[in-house]
Amino acid sequence: MAQQQRTARQERTIGIGMVGYAFMGAAHSQGWRTVGRVFDLPLRPVLAAVCGRDAAAVRAAADRHGWAAAETDWRDLVARDDVDVVDICTPGDSHAEIAIAALEAGKHVLCEKPLANTVAEAEAMVAAAEGARARGRVAMVGFNYRRVPAMAYARDLIAAGRLGALRHVRVTYLQDWLVDPDFPLTWRLEREHAGSGALGDLGAHIVDLAQYLAGEPLVGVSALTETFVRERPLLAGASAGLSASGGAERGAVTVDDAAVFTGRLASGALVSFEATRMAAGRKNALRLEVNGERGSLAFDLERLNELSFYDGGDPAPSAGFRRILVTEPDHPYLEAWWPPGHALGYEHTFVHQARDLLHAIASGTEPAPSFADGLRVQRVLAAVEESAEKNAVYTPVPA
Repeated sequence: MAQQQRTARQERTIGIGMVGYAFMGAAHSQGWRTVGRVFDLPLRPVLAAVCGRDAAAVRAAADRHGWAAAETDWRDLVARDDVDVVDICTPGDSHAEIAIAALEAGKHVLCEKPLANTVAEAEAMVAAAEGARARGRVAMVGFNYRRVPAMAYARDLIAAGRLGALRHVRVTYLQDWLVDPDFPLTWRLEREHAGSGALGDLGAHIVDLAQYLAGEPLVGVSALTETFVRERPLLAGASAGLSASGGAERGAVTVDDAAVFTGRLASGALVSFEATRMAAGRKNALRLEVNGERGSLAFDLERLNELSFYDGGDPAPSAGFRRILVTEPDHPYLEAWWPPGHALGYEHTFVHQARDLLHAIASGTEPAPSFADGLRVQRVLAAVEESAEKNAVYTPVPA
């Protein structure tokens, strides 16, 4: 009977259309393809169409990832009757145009982070989302690291008061893929496409995590940024990502390689951030620690099934950080996965993201993180750039 009820619920389908098919497109495809095979859902996602400018490449991506159709113009994808959700996995310079058009066309929207390239674009996207919300459509921004079970559980511990009043949050996100000065000038190194460099690519994630875990916004920052390699070989051919190759000519890098900044939360707690793509030997090293009046917790993305927790109420002789293996069915998202001790990975965050969006659509509730949450991050990023331009002058973040 339970299986029959589950099958009946999943007979309600919802069509997914995705714009972009590279790294993030592959990750999102994995999420959409897998979520209905794991979770009991109110709606069953159907991979209706994927869009990209290169007809042959997008058709190959559709075949590889399970999309029924391929389009070469995002407007055609948005107009399709079989697409109910538009998933945006493109560079930041196109986020606002696609998202606003999709919302005005009556579609739900999932947009990769950062929400936009500028605060003005993000504000326009929030206004469109608010208008669509009145018509029963929802919009969510894709900060997938919120969906790591250990991160969601850390948020539960903090919200329950296990750490008491927060004192410090420190977060670093370190990568090394730009250490080689001859790595080519891909779109992520051009301001007109990416908006910013390590700040937007990595810093957006850690700003969102800090505000998500603390449950309160940043109200001001003091920042430094640097571009260590100011010219790189122009991109050769259509190659992209970490496998990109360059030619003999060089062009200007117009974004930051690294950003270091401090901040203050609304409660007065202090936060420190470091985001760089120039940390030799660090591949995807996201680490954080939160210190409160009663305890602390720490997380390392390279050990993403674990959370370190210190309870200041323990007796001194036995006090210390303890390792929590976040794989129990009572932990966030784990009720549908494997037996305790069987680890999850990076790709599962996109499965959880798809799950949460589908539940929000079905229930008519505001998804989290919303476009308004994305705008809050965008305002922090803008304040960081303003502070860095003024040699680390403390800069308030608009509410």
